Amino acid sequence: MPYKPFNDELGARIFEQISQQAWMQWIEHSKKIVNEMRLDLTQKKTHDMLKEQCEVFLFGDASSVLMPKDYVPEKA
Repeated sequence: MPYKPFNDELGARIFEQISQQAWMQWIEHSKKIVNEMRLDLTQKKTHDMLKEQCEVFLFGDASSVLMPKDYVPEKA
């Protein structure tokens, strides 16, 4: 990672432990969450939820990662 994505403990942890590739995978996943769930990015609760999901996505149990309802992944 060339920079800390957040100015807190989670940002430092991501900066030290996560590759650029993994970070980009999170960015793509977060776009799906925002778009499919029609989240309002002006709301603090949305940012809090996305940070929580970021931590789960990068450091947690894969079964705990939020997937938008009715999401169907693209076929290769």
